[in-house]
Amino acid sequence: MGGSTSRAALLAAVAVALAGCGGDGGTGLTGSISDSVSGSAGGPPAVTAGRLPGSPTGTPPGPGAPVSPQSLQAAYEQVIAKVLPSIVQITTGEGLGSGVIYDAAGHIVTNAHVVGRARRFQVTLASGGPPRPARLISTFELGDLAVIKVDDPRGLRPAAFGASSRLRVGQFVLAMGNPLGLSGSVTDGIVSALGRTVTEPAEGEGPAATITNAIQTSAAINPGNSGGALVDLAGKVIGIPTLTAVNPELGGGQAAGIGFAIPSDTAVDITRQIIEKGRVVNTRRAALGVTVQTVIGSDGLPVGTGVVRVTPGGGAARAGIKAGDLILSVNGTATPTTQALSEVLADLDPGDRARVELRRSNGSTATVTVTLSELPSGG
Repeated sequence: MGGSTSRAALLAAVAVALAGCGGDGGTGLTGSISDSVSGSAGGPPAVTAGRLPGSPTGTPPGPGAPVSPQSLQAAYEQVIAKVLPSIVQITTGEGLGSGVIYDAAGHIVTNAHVVGRARRFQVTLASGGPPRPARLISTFELGDLAVIKVDDPRGLRPAAFGASSRLRVGQFVLAMGNPLGLSGSVTDGIVSALGRTVTEPAEGEGPAATITNAIQTSAAINPGNSGGALVDLAGKVIGIPTLTAVNPELGGGQAAGIGFAIPSDTAVDITRQIIEKGRVVNTRRAALGVTVQTVIGSDGLPVGTGVVRVTPGGGAARAGIKAGDLILSVNGTATPTTQALSEVLADLDPGDRARVELRRSNGSTATVTVTLSELPSGG
C-alpha cells in the first residue's frame, strides 16, 4: 500500500474514513487483526487513509498543445454519456453505495464495506427503472472489494477498465457514483498522487483493510460514492473510489480534495479471481504468519504488536517467533500498532526476507529473519 515521507507526518493533518455506503458512508491487547493486512511491493509513502482531451478517439495532445474550454467540456460530456450507464446504486438493509458493471453476465464490482454482511441487494441503474435483485458472489475484505451479480442482466452496459499502472499525476479524472443517495452524480478533479498505502478504519471485529498503490484524487468523494468509478478522459475506469480524508482539527470533518481509490489493476485482478474461482485464491500480499494485536503500555500509548498466535509451519514459526512476543519493528521501521505493521508489510512481497525485532515475554530482545508467505484471503 515506502518512501521517505512518513505516515505519521500525514496523520498530523488528516485521518482516513470510509467514503461509505449511505448508512455509514496498564498493558493490554486491543484491535485484533489476523496477521497484518498487507500487500504488494514497491509503494511510496503510507497514509491512514485521464488523459487530456485531444482527438475524438481520446488521444492526448502533444506537449504544449492548447486545450480549449470547449474541447474539455465536450470531452467531459462524452465520457459521462459513455460511462455513467455502467454505474449502479446498490442498496442494502443498512444503506447504499455504488458499483460498476463488470460484464454482460451481470457481475458488479464494488467495495466490501458497501455490501457489509448482506447477501441480497437491490441494484438500480443510472438510467432508471425498477431495482433489480442481486446476490453476493464473494468479498475480499482485506482489500475492500466485493463482487455481486444481478439476477436479470438484460440491458446492462459493462464499463471499460483501463490500466491504472499507466496513470500520471495531474491527469483529469471524474468520480461517478451515488453520493448521499443522489444517483448518477459526477465530480471532477485530477490524479493528485499515486502509490499511496491507505489503511481503513476497522469495522466491528474484522481486520482493517489496507489498500496498496491507492490513487489519491482531488475529485470529491462523499458517502455513497464508495464502490463507484474513477474514470479518465478516455472513458476508462481506472479506480474504485473508497475513502476520503477527514481532518481531526475540524472535529472529524471531511478534508476537501483528498480522496482515495483502489487502482483498477487490483480491482480487475480480484474481480476475475472471484468470478472464475468463486473466491480470491491469490492475494499477492505478504504475511508473517501470525495473528497480532496492538499492545497498549501503562501510559496509554501503543508500544508494539503482540503476537497472539503463530501459524504452524509459517515463516514466523520457522524463525522462532512465539505467542507472547512483541513485534517492535520490521526492517528497521517501528511497528507500534497492527496498522503500522500492515503498512510495513505492504511494501514487501511473498518470498521476501524481513528482519523482525522482537521483545520476548521475559523482557529480552532479539532480531530474527522471516521469509514472508502469502496472506490468505480470509486473513
